[in-house]
Amino acid sequence: MSIIGNILWFLLGGFVSGIIWTFYGIIWCITIVGIPVGVQCFKFAGLAFFPFGKEIVYGGGTLKLLLNIIWLITSGIPMALAYAAWGLVLCITVIGVPFGLQFFKFAKLALMPLGAEVH
Repeated sequence: MSIIGNILWFLLGGFVSGIIWTFYGIIWCITIVGIPVGVQCFKFAGLAFFPFGKEIVYGGGTLKLLLNIIWLITSGIPMALAYAAWGLVLCITVIGVPFGLQFFKFAKLALMPLGAEVH
């Protein structure tokens, strides 16, 4: 099921989602201070392309919390709102529920990406 889900996800929205994470990664890597955030964005771009069958484990520390707050103010809120909106739209139909749940997973990730790992 995860292979079919990943293929459909990639064709119907995952490609755009991955490109958005890549764009934010490039923007953050322009500054030296933002490089750790940019690298994390690139990791999640790979997840955004094929999310089915993968879980996100959250962790962190003081430095990551500070970077997450900066991320939240500059990039996280618009991404999280967009992911949540798409999740709601997809959950209206029965067929779209698995994809909507993936969008909700990314909405949570967009709020606090630093310290999160993909398993």
